[in-house]
Amino acid sequence: MTRALPLLVFSDLDGTLLDHESYSFAPARAALAALAEIGAGVVLATSKTAAEVAPLRAALGLAGWPAIVENGAGLLAAGAEEGFDDSVYRAIRKTLRQLPQGFCAFDGFGDMSDAEVARVTGLPRAQAALARRREFSEPGRWTGTPAGLEKFLASAGKAGLHARRGGRFLTFSHGQTKADQMAALIAQYTPRMTLALGDAPNDIEMLEAADRGVIIPNPHSRPLPRLPGEDSGRVRRAETPGPEGWNAAVLALVQDVKHNKEAPSDG
Repeated sequence: MTRALPLLVFSDLDGTLLDHESYSFAPARAALAALAEIGAGVVLATSKTAAEVAPLRAALGLAGWPAIVENGAGLLAAGAEEGFDDSVYRAIRKTLRQLPQGFCAFDGFGDMSDAEVARVTGLPRAQAALARRREFSEPGRWTGTPAGLEKFLASAGKAGLHARRGGRFLTFSHGQTKADQMAALIAQYTPRMTLALGDAPNDIEMLEAADRGVIIPNPHSRPLPRLPGEDSGRVRRAETPGPEGWNAAVLALVQDVKHNKEAPSDG
């Protein structure tokens, strides 16, 4: 009989499992080892592309698990080094180019060079090149007026594109979220319990969808608003930011799993 997966963890990367400044995950090594010891799975869930995630996933020792990429617009299969197929991305770009030109003041990553993406993101140029290897979504900047933006978004919506506004970029996709991909993976792996960890607004749906959620504090941005799950204790806030907070929160839950103190909620 196959042993049931005791725990499936869904984790954001930047500012959560990775340090916001150094991008190191070293402080989380103990928790990663503890998860491996109990046979738990770890699914990375990030805005990064598959090209960016594949080497990170391997370095973390998580290549045997799928990863949610481009904010849920796509999935990097377990064991895949990249599996690059930009047909969906090219279709999104084509739709954006066909929108009424009077509305169009949108500069996507596909309109920029590696150097330009490095400048607007703060990434090293090699990483910016990987960020431009997109398969499922197109981020970019709106350079027009607020009124023009609303018209542009309305046109994009009618054309079947979903827009998500972030701190720096406006991203177009076909509408899947981290929580959507999470639901499919839960159905596939049927874990006894799920845990989600994140630090940003685009993690909220994932945090609320898990049996247990942990908000990692981010000193570089405004705190997330209080979530409904916090009232019941199903969603908690880590005490320290980045991989240190991730490590402490995961180790605490692993101990509860080992001692059968924690169980998924009925709802």
